[in-house]
Amino acid sequence: MTISYQHSVGEAVAEDYRAAAIFQKYGIDFCCKGHTSIDEACSSKNIPTEAVMHELKMLDAESGQQYPDYQSWPLSQLVDHIEQKHHQYIVEKTPVILQFLQKLCQVHGRRHPELYEIHKEFNNAAGELAQHMKKEESILFPRVRKMLHEISTSDQSFSVSSGMLGQPIEVMMQEHDHEGERFRRISSLSNQYTPPSDACTTYRITYTMLQEFENDLHFHIHLENNILFPKAIEMERTIMGLKPIHV
Repeated sequence: MTISYQHSVGEAVAEDYRAAAIFQKYGIDFCCKGHTSIDEACSSKNIPTEAVMHELKMLDAESGQQYPDYQSWPLSQLVDHIEQKHHQYIVEKTPVILQFLQKLCQVHGRRHPELYEIHKEFNNAAGELAQHMKKEESILFPRVRKMLHEISTSDQSFSVSSGMLGQPIEVMMQEHDHEGERFRRISSLSNQYTPPSDACTTYRITYTMLQEFENDLHFHIHLENNILFPKAIEMERTIMGLKPIHV
């Protein structure tokens, strides 16, 4: 891995997703705060940067990547993947987790009042993520696809205006930050998804599902913040430099 201290956390993970496990071990946010340099991220956690860099470089000596090289994917493929895999995951899992949390609150809420807060937080996340995905699928992603079509066909009928991608991307990243903070609260409330000693099977399954949901959301945000969005912004700049800007 050709990574320096000044590379961002997100760049390191985008190059090799195995780096995410290293950052997670040290409590470093690689998705919502992925723009932070490795050195800065380590300093903020009082972690020796050399230790993290050593582990990152050790990845080169290990076996090949466990994940596809998303950096090399065409933008159209990446957008399709995010919609079909990660958006669909949220659609399928949120009602199931909400049902389980509701049951836990009814059965265990008196002894474990934190369950009410976890249920409230996740219910809010379900609603806001649904709106977030709707905006991506109805506004941002169609604009990306139209620009890709223009590049591939030299179609001049599609007018590119300043901020056409940049403005919605800025909003999406702010919402990513908000969800990142929300799931940090859920993780804290659940003692990092550790069931209490009196937890029943449903309790344990629910915490496992919540942790898996957060892990998928981190990966989802990483793909957008650290790979899709930078590439989309670069594409927008390229197009605007090649043809007149329609404001």
